[in-house]
Parts: sequence; C-alpha cells; structure tokens
Amino acid sequence: MVTTYEVALAEKGFLQRQPWGYLIIDEAHRIKNENSQLSKVVRLFNSKGRLLITGTPLQNNLHELWSLLSFLMPKVFGKTSTDFDQVFDFGDDVSDTTRAQMLRRLHSLISPFLIRRLKADVERCFFYLR
Repeated sequence: MVTTYEVALAEKGFLQRQPWGYLIIDEAHRIKNENSQLSKVVRLFNSKGRLLITGTPLQNNLHELWSLLSFLMPKVFGKTSTDFDQVFDFGDDVSDTTRAQMLRRLHSLISPFLIRRLKADVERCFFYLR
C-alpha cells in the first residue's frame, strides 16, 4: 500500500491493526522528533522490516539520530534516548582525542544503517541515463 502522511494519520486505527511486511517512509526526516504526531503513529505500526528514505543529512543533533535509529530498531535502541545520550555525550569537558574516538564509534554504529550517496554522484548517474 502506498499512502500519504495525512491518510496514515487519519486511518491510523485501521493501519495499526494490519501486519505489514515492510514499512517504508520517504521524507523520513519528518519523524526525527519522536514526539511528533506522525512519529508516534508510525511507531505503533506492526512491521517485519523498516526502511527510512531521506535526502536530509543527519547533521542536526544526536537526539534526532537516535529517534530515527529507534524507529528502525526499537529493541536495540530502546524507547528512550537516555543511554544513547550518555554514551555519546560530547560535552565541553571532552578532549579532542576522546571526541574523535566517540565520533569513530558513532560512525561504526550507524554505518550498517546508511546507504549514503553524494549529490554529485546522483547527478552523474542522471547524466549517464540521458
């Protein structure tokens, strides 16, 4: 089934009762705030697999990253961001070396979840298709 966010919100009761094979969300940055109405609703959908598609870079903050990861794998990333926030606390008192180590850990953690393409690569692909 392909639908819009508006229909998903309006028909949430029916859609939540359905066992879905995959839940694929385009413009997934719309659920980066786990307290938004849309995010709360789609988290209740029962699916075997989940895929997020977004062109928005993951650069805003770690809490938004946790929100997307917890949607994808709620059993791994939990219902609250407390542990994630503590592990990746980039406070002012963190040394540059520690910060670099934390960034490497974070990159290794999220790399299995990302397929990243640069805009230049996508544009080059379209050039060859013409």
